[in-house]
Amino acid sequence: MVFKRLLGSLGVGGPTVDTVLDPVATRPGAVLNGQVHLKSGDTDFDIEHVTLELVARVEAEHDDGESEGVVVFDRFTVGGGFRIAAGEQRSMPFGIALPWETPITELYGQPLGIVLGVRTELAVAGAKDKGDLDQLTVGPLPVQEAILEALGQLGFGFRSADLEYGRIGGTGQRLPFYQEIELTPASQYAHQVNEIELTFLPTPGGMEVVLEADKRGGLFVDGHDALTRFTVAHDGIEHQDWNTLVDGWIRQLLEHRTSHGSHTPYGHDARHGGHGHEDHHPHDGHHSGAGMGTAVAAGAAGLAVGVVGGIVAAEVVDEVGDLFEGDEEEEG
Repeated sequence: MVFKRLLGSLGVGGPTVDTVLDPVATRPGAVLNGQVHLKSGDTDFDIEHVTLELVARVEAEHDDGESEGVVVFDRFTVGGGFRIAAGEQRSMPFGIALPWETPITELYGQPLGIVLGVRTELAVAGAKDKGDLDQLTVGPLPVQEAILEALGQLGFGFRSADLEYGRIGGTGQRLPFYQEIELTPASQYAHQVNEIELTFLPTPGGMEVVLEADKRGGLFVDGHDALTRFTVAHDGIEHQDWNTLVDGWIRQLLEHRTSHGSHTPYGHDARHGGHGHEDHHPHDGHHSGAGMGTAVAAGAAGLAVGVVGGIVAAEVVDEVGDLFEGDEEEEG
């Protein structure tokens, strides 16, 4: 638990809230468990509702540069409609299902620099206050881990990861932002590409994998971006030859003829806006051993920004008025 504070807008002697998440990493689409601890103040209070918000620090591209803000990407009411007596303490256990597109924040225990949190909102007598903010740690799904592991075995390295505000055209993306994992190219592709950007868009039935390449230019040819999309299933992971499959994806990406993709901010189609996507289904094969631990995870360790510090920065942005939440509908 971090950042417990008095509910200032509810007045001195008002109730306090302390949300404690289970101390293990969860996964996209999985249930996040924890408890909300309430403590009343000097008098009785009628608790209208206790709501948990999933928040993320995201980047937005503008014509004149970039900015950061905090986006709420899901809300869950976990209790309410009761009175808490003066001095009373009450705990409310909860289990909430994370969205399937929830970004991953760590790989092999190493933070990727992605800032996610669970913020608790307490409503009392018509007043609301967001009284607690807790770090949310999310590990990869097995299919995500298999793909990242294969990239590590193929010689790709972790450069950075961030969350981009906007949408990728031609996909089933549901959240208002997407995660980009930036990779340095394997040596066999270093002459063709500066960087590979990877995005996962999981659903209950499978996952879209979006790959974008920042291609190198030749003597008489300008460099450009290329983008393509593949789909995989959650089951049968152990029967897949992921190294061969992922290497095939990279080869198709670099041979892709449609190019000149662009990122469009503020919720419109990003990257190619739906152009140049291909939908390829994997073939059966054999999955080989580990390799990402020394490639991607080692890079992640070196680039970790410190999750607690990141959450503090995100909270400050939120308190002074972030760029995105004003578009959301306010609830009474």
